[in-house]
Order: sequence, then structure tokens, then C-alpha cells
Amino acid sequence: NSYGFAKDSLCKQLLSLKLKKHFNFTWARLFYMFGSGQSETSLFPSLVRAVQNGDSKFKMSSGEQIRDFLPVEAVAKRLVNIALKSPNAGIVNICSGNPISVKGLVEGWLLEYDWNIDIEYGVYPIPDYEPLAFWGVNEKSVIDLE
Repeated sequence: NSYGFAKDSLCKQLLSLKLKKHFNFTWARLFYMFGSGQSETSLFPSLVRAVQNGDSKFKMSSGEQIRDFLPVEAVAKRLVNIALKSPNAGIVNICSGNPISVKGLVEGWLLEYDWNIDIEYGVYPIPDYEPLAFWGVNEKSVIDLE
């Protein structure tokens, strides 16, 4: 899509400029984050709100999408580590490297937080502009990102 194309174009332009003007360059590719500060319409805050409201059901898509999720605290810690330890890391994926279905993630949250709510799968369609499976590879280990 045009958003992805624009990000890729900017990264390539910066890499090209780096060849002419030497500067530190790190391009952090953020994958799917969840947690504090997230848009209230996102999956995690919506589920939290449904639980807090005492809803009996939570409506969502089929949950078959495969994604790479990280809590926002882990993302922040990795970004700080990169900035402090390796400010010229190049392109770095900020991801778990462990693909999981959205359904599996939601079911994991239910267990982790001991939430009692029924999930109603398949209510919302998966948007046709989203890939069914998208996750990161964190093989590039320039520093200890943990």
C-alpha cells in the first residue's frame, strides 16, 4: 500500500544520504504493539473495556490473522537499548520473532489476566488491505535487545 511504499522510500533515501553524509542511522521497524497509551479502538483496550464493563461477549474477527505482538514496555526497552548501545544499528526489527494468531493472543490474555468473557469469533471481517500473515524476524542481533 502507499503507506508501506512511503516508509520504504524514506528508508532508502536516508540510506542513500548516509553514503554521502556520514551519520549514525538506525531504522527501527516496529511490529504489533499493545498496552498503555494505545488507541482505545485497538484490540487490547477494547477487550479490557469489555471485561471492565462486565460484558458477557466480546465480538471480533475470526482471529486467524498471524501477527507478531510485543507489549509496549518491551518495545520501549528495546528502543532505549538500541539508542544507548548501538546508535548506528541500521535496519532493526523490533519484534518477538514468534508469530501467533490473533485468536491465540486473545485467548492467552484471557488466561493471563483471568478474564471471564466469551469470545464471539467471525463477527467482523478481516480487512482486505491487511495481509493474513505478517511477522518479524529478529535474526539481526547487533546488540542484546532484551
